[in-house]
Amino acid sequence: MINNRLNEQDPEVFSLIEKETDRQNQNAEMIASENFASKAVMEAAGSVLTNKYAEGLPSKRYYGGCKFVDVIEDLARDRAKSLFKADWVNVQPHSGAQANAAVYLTFMKPGDKLLGFDLSHGGHLTHGSPVNFSGILYDAHFYGVEESTGRLDYDKIRDKAKKVKPKMISIGASAHPRDFDYEAFRDIADETGAFLWMDMAHTAGLIAAGLLNDPLPWCHVVTTTTHKTLRGPRGGMILVGKDKENTLGVVAPKSGRTKNWSELLDSAVFPGTQGGPLMHIIAAKAVAFGEALNPEFVTYQKQVIKNAKAMADKFVSLGYNLVSGGTDNHLVLIDLRNKGITGKTAEAILGKAEITVNKNMVPFDTESPFVTSGIRIGAPAMTTRGMGTEEFEYLAVLMDKVLSNPENNDLHVKTAEEVKELCQRFPLYNFVTV
Repeated sequence: MINNRLNEQDPEVFSLIEKETDRQNQNAEMIASENFASKAVMEAAGSVLTNKYAEGLPSKRYYGGCKFVDVIEDLARDRAKSLFKADWVNVQPHSGAQANAAVYLTFMKPGDKLLGFDLSHGGHLTHGSPVNFSGILYDAHFYGVEESTGRLDYDKIRDKAKKVKPKMISIGASAHPRDFDYEAFRDIADETGAFLWMDMAHTAGLIAAGLLNDPLPWCHVVTTTTHKTLRGPRGGMILVGKDKENTLGVVAPKSGRTKNWSELLDSAVFPGTQGGPLMHIIAAKAVAFGEALNPEFVTYQKQVIKNAKAMADKFVSLGYNLVSGGTDNHLVLIDLRNKGITGKTAEAILGKAEITVNKNMVPFDTESPFVTSGIRIGAPAMTTRGMGTEEFEYLAVLMDKVLSNPENNDLHVKTAEEVKELCQRFPLYNFVTV
């Protein structure tokens, strides 16, 4: 009914949504940061809650009429705390970047030193990149992986931290296929007097399922997006673990009371970095967290890792160079230099074959960020559609055919038909238009 109304009122937008729906249905979505939210999540995100202003926190709003959205936000917070065994959460950030901005506002002052994972080695944009607010406002320094192994050397990170003396050390990656040793990072942070922050945007679902190391017992603060492996709506969240010393020693000027991190982080979200929360998205987050608390979610996340490893092994057998030689998580990062093709070209020709990836920098890349020497491939989305290791190995073979014949447009078109046939066996949704 809603789709019919949209078609009648704005057929131009309706038509474009239809085309995007068709693209998602017939396309092998291999971008590591993308996933498919459930119908229930999308229904909540498209609900009447978009009409409600609710600045503030439950029971402490600046608007009336919040008695139902208060319950919804409390439900989202309680489910998130159960899912991640957290002591405190804020589910209001509109995105991961907004959540990160609140962390900076709480723990840092402009000009303070940050030690973060180098973006060109797989880190996050909002962890000090010079083109981002984090690199503009703060004095950013970086650690990275070893060229010979593609892995982190924690002794070298310790030496860098001792030299830099950062106010905060950040962890987290957008294109790093290995897990992190949070205990080692905490030792470094304690030794150098730094706060420790983990941005688990990519791996939150795997962490919630207990399949990767848990940052909450070690990090002072943790942020995440709520889509990607968590498979919820697009949004952000901030978490603090249990039994964590929870004070910055900041004295509130009016009350004279020492405030704890959770209070400061709440204030950093609103009014510090954003206005009214998106209550329809918070409701969708609550639905997604509820889904993630089901045993089936762990089964799904286990399959994500199995599929990523199967694809990684297949690419290695086909002669591809994988950063760090494989993967611990949901993604594979391929260095294409031995294949004589750039990431930009690879993304374009795979797109013609209905396989969506993104060009990506690899550590010690010799190309610019606009060209790159690599591609990043992820397992979450197609695992959501029900594909297993056999299908992921087959997709690796199809990708190899395309990448080995970059000028053969006829082959690309033929491969696209093979991809569409595969996707038809694993339909995304049972309706034409989302």
